[in-house]
Amino acid sequence: MAAKTYSDAEVEDRLKAELPTWRLEEGWIRRTYKTNSWKGTLMLINTVGHLAEAAFHHPDLTASYAWVEVRLMNHAAKGITDADFALARKIEDVVMWQPGKEDGPLQGTPDDPRFAYIKYDEG
Repeated sequence: MAAKTYSDAEVEDRLKAELPTWRLEEGWIRRTYKTNSWKGTLMLINTVGHLAEAAFHHPDLTASYAWVEVRLMNHAAKGITDADFALARKIEDVVMWQPGKEDGPLQGTPDDPRFAYIKYDEG
């Protein structure tokens, strides 16, 4: 049985409610992450790759020195499905995780440009 695909209006509504930093463009849900360097770009690509492989749902990626664009669409279903939203949510949770913003022994990277690798969203 084929996975349910969502209309553009449904995708837009879900993105607004669940993944406001993602957008719908040309049939894909997309998110561009900004990094501080090539090192950060490679770390982000590897993180997305690990999550995608574990989920067995694979995004398209475009990268440059200081950014990575992640694009999700279910090729078999020829549209956006629950799998796309679920993987986008997992990517967002892992990539934007900042341990220094929560209680616990993990303090996060120092506020020092030598250690910066990703540009976190404000908030």
